Amino acid sequence: MEPPKPSLRLLRQLSDRHVLGVLFEEPALTRAQIATRAGLSKPTVGESVRRLTEAGVVRDTGERTGGRGRAGTILDLVPDLGVALAVSIAPDGVRAEAVDVHGRVVSGATEGLVLPTTPDRLERVLPDVVARAAAAAPGAVRVAVVSAADPVDRASGALVHLPDAPFLVGDLSPVPLLTPLVDGEVVVDNDVNWAARAELAATGPDDGGSAGELAYLYLDRGLGCAVVADGVVLRGSRGLAGEVAHLVTTGPDGRAGTFTDVVAALGLREPGSTAVDTAAVLRLLEAGDGDAAAAATLDGLAVAVRGVLAAFVALTDPAVVVLGGVWGSHPAFVERVARHVEAMPRRVALRPPAVRDQPSLAGARQEALRRLREHVVTGSAAH
Repeated sequence: MEPPKPSLRLLRQLSDRHVLGVLFEEPALTRAQIATRAGLSKPTVGESVRRLTEAGVVRDTGERTGGRGRAGTILDLVPDLGVALAVSIAPDGVRAEAVDVHGRVVSGATEGLVLPTTPDRLERVLPDVVARAAAAAPGAVRVAVVSAADPVDRASGALVHLPDAPFLVGDLSPVPLLTPLVDGEVVVDNDVNWAARAELAATGPDDGGSAGELAYLYLDRGLGCAVVADGVVLRGSRGLAGEVAHLVTTGPDGRAGTFTDVVAALGLREPGSTAVDTAAVLRLLEAGDGDAAAAATLDGLAVAVRGVLAAFVALTDPAVVVLGGVWGSHPAFVERVARHVEAMPRRVALRPPAVRDQPSLAGARQEALRRLREHVVTGSAAH
């Protein structure tokens, strides 16, 4: 029995999606150029452009191509399709960026934070920063995607305070704070999860990227991990997967202890805080093996990381582990951890991240753009 043929409506929707996909990536094209890039016939593109124009998504710019032959009409998306917001709630402050359907950052706003911060401070700062970015953007805000440096409850999108968390002291719910400022959905997830998604998009199969199997261990002022299996970030039933700070590992003199306690035992916590003293770790890395005391402390830290790696490598079997964060991605530390990983029964490839510039915000920005484009596609199909 032959499979059923797709309906004419479905074929038209697919053609429209292809045409929009071309114009998302490369604005201001002729019908012939769109047909070439989309792999569609000129008549099919012509019909699609007609439907999308009637739907108020595509417009004739009034410009024409020059040169020999018949002049071509320049087509583009209409300028008021709205924007998406990518928002970062991080120890260094709150940042919001508005991106248009072409992926261009068209406005932004930032404000610093005093650490450790509390929910009442963020309840004032977060909506203000987002409102400023939205007010400067050309069009309505269709979606907001939030990256937060704390665990995020999977059902509600609320930030969850865990013991010894160095950033937010208390619980916070970004969704009700931002919903009045956004026409559509507000999506919230942990910053390391967004960094892992950005890494997945930026790398190929040899780096665990398109293969969809990697772990992202974040080593900075905070400690976290994201595990990607079959291209999907594993969030856990409550969104608390990857919280490795309290994972039991090997401490000084071979004694077992939680990861965060081992960091404290090595004298690498900030004074009066549970945060890792990144400046101290970087000084040790600069001293390197030329300083016996520095080398011993770094080996102790690398052994603790090896214990963490051994736990989730045994459970999730990633193709590669990405070591992110200010000191985690330092070449000297990656090399040191790699030496200790050689002694593991099940070894795993290690590498620094491909995305280094605000990776969590980059991941949130990618998802915000994807959701904005999908809003345009589904909106055009509804007409």
